[in-house]
This record gives sequence, C-alpha cells and structure tokens, in this order.
Amino acid sequence: IDCSGVSKMDLVTSFWCLHLGIYVFVTTYGSGADAFWIANLNISFWIGNQTVWEIEEHGIFAKASPLKKVTGVLVPPEGLHQNACSSVTTFTKPVHIDSWIALIMRGQCSFMQKISVAAEQGAVGVIIYNYPGTGNSVFPMFNLGVENIVAVMIGNLKGLDLLLLIQNGIQVMVTIDVGKHYYPWLTHYMGTIFVFASVAVVYCTFYCVRKLRTARDPTQRCRQLLAIKKAMNHLELRTLKEDDKEVGSTGENCAVCLEMYKPKDVARVLDCRHLFHKTCVDPWLLKHQTCPVCKWDMLGKVQRVTTETEPLVGNQISNEASSIISSPNEEAYEAHAHAGMQKAPKTQSVGE
Repeated sequence: IDCSGVSKMDLVTSFWCLHLGIYVFVTTYGSGADAFWIANLNISFWIGNQTVWEIEEHGIFAKASPLKKVTGVLVPPEGLHQNACSSVTTFTKPVHIDSWIALIMRGQCSFMQKISVAAEQGAVGVIIYNYPGTGNSVFPMFNLGVENIVAVMIGNLKGLDLLLLIQNGIQVMVTIDVGKHYYPWLTHYMGTIFVFASVAVVYCTFYCVRKLRTARDPTQRCRQLLAIKKAMNHLELRTLKEDDKEVGSTGENCAVCLEMYKPKDVARVLDCRHLFHKTCVDPWLLKHQTCPVCKWDMLGKVQRVTTETEPLVGNQISNEASSIISSPNEEAYEAHAHAGMQKAPKTQSVGE
C-alpha cells in the first residue's frame, strides 16, 4: 500500500513559485516602465575663496549614465547658443581647475551629441537642463553611445538660475551624487498593485489549504487501508471441495463475479457468513470495506468485537457464544431459537 501522499516540499515549492511569479512580474514591469535613479546635486556658490551659499537640488541620471559621484566647477558653452550641438563648441574653464562639469541646454540635437562634445573636451560630467517653458519638469534621457561620462537632467528654471549666476561672474561648484532608485509607476498604480497583491494572497491561501487537504486525505486513506488489510488477515479462508454444499449445480454463485463455485476454489468467509472468491472479494473489501451482499462493515465490526471481548481475556469462550458474538443480530436470534428447540425434548424427557 502506497502511503506517500503529497510531500511538504511540494507545498513549499508551489507556494514560492507563486510568489516568484509575482516578483518576476513586478520586476519586469518595473524595468520596462519609467524607473530611474535620482541625482543629488550639492551646489556651492563661491565668491573669491569663500563659499557664501550652498543648496541641494535633484536631477535624474541618464539611462546609460554611470552611477558614480563626480565633483567639478559648472561651465556652460561659449556663445549665444547653449545647446552645444556643434563640434566646434568650446567651454571656457576657470584657470587652475582640472575637474569641471558642462551645463548645456536641451534641444537642437540629440543627447548623445551634446554629451560627446563635452566629453571630448574633458568634462567629468554633463548637466542638461530642459526646454524653456517646461519649468522644473524633467525626464530620463537616453544617452546610448556615451556611457563613460556622468549625465544628469534638471529642470529649465534651475538650469537658467545656474547659468545666470555664472554669467554674473559667480563660480558654481557642483557635486553629483547617486540618490534613490525611483519607480514613478509604483505610486500611479498603487491601487492596482494593492488589489493584485490581495488577490494573490487570497489565491495563495486557498491554494495552500487545498494542497494541505489533498496531502492529508491520502494519509487517512492509507491508515484505513492498513486497518482493512489487518482485519482481512483474520478472516477465514477455505479451499472448496467437491462435497461442499456451495459446489455443484445446486450450489451458490459468487456475488461479485457471478460464477459458480468449483472444487479447489479459494474462498474467503466474512464474519457475516457470506462466502466469496478470494480473488473477487479482496479488491472489493479494500475499496468498500463492506460485504457486497449485506453491507456488513469490516472496520466497524472488528472494532465492536474487540471492545466486547476485551473483558473476557483469559476465559474460555464456548463455540456457541463465539458464534453469537460474531454473527449479526438476526442470525444470533435464529441460533438461540435453534438451540432452544434442541434443548426442549431433553427437558421433557427428564420430566418424564
């Protein structure tokens, strides 16, 4: 009898597979959405050799930008056009300054071209501010092809303020540092995510409960089969002979296969005294645990017999009493009546 059932490892695997699927879905969706890294800008204003003002602003790293910290003096392009789209664009760096960051306006050409011009002239980083009229709105830039230089976008108002300070002769020092990884879709779809997570938790709960119930049922069935097997080992087996009343044309049929009993057939006798072929009734008992004819319950009968006979351990029980205990009520009544009829003449004879 196979008592294996569903293992706990299967339940754990199913549970974590579900959560892994949710995690992969969220991660994939997040990577395809507008996820970006925040750039923290620490801005210092120098007048002479003294820092007179220091503020902190935020920008967004370009998609292919290296995420690292850089520091330098902020330098805009020379001339009226601040787009840095021409290959001859120049940047006038302060004397004795090695590390500098280019401040460029968006527009007229691709981000890659602007960043390439600044990188070729030795900038350690590029800050691109948005179109005029866009306020402080920003969005992630695509700078494929120039992944070796830090590139950040800021709003138009912030960029113009910095440009005005530089044009007025104030030296601006900027430190670009890596901030948090931001998922704007997370806030926008928070309600949807909450509903999805709730449904996933409910589904997982019912799924695990159903798996546990499935795992428990085979164990109970296995115990039942073992009890039936044990009870069957105590049932009588008979090898039929030619002179048995069950054999021959006037004999009985097996109620399971409906075949006539033949000599040398192995038959199993149930406690209800019904007879069947062993090969026919054994599978039936393992599946139904009851007599095919009278529905006598093997497990229930065995339990009652054990309970009733426990006080009689150590005493000898007569064949008549044993037959009455192991027989159904109607047959026990008939046995009592038959015994009374046999004893009646003897009582009368003694009286005479």
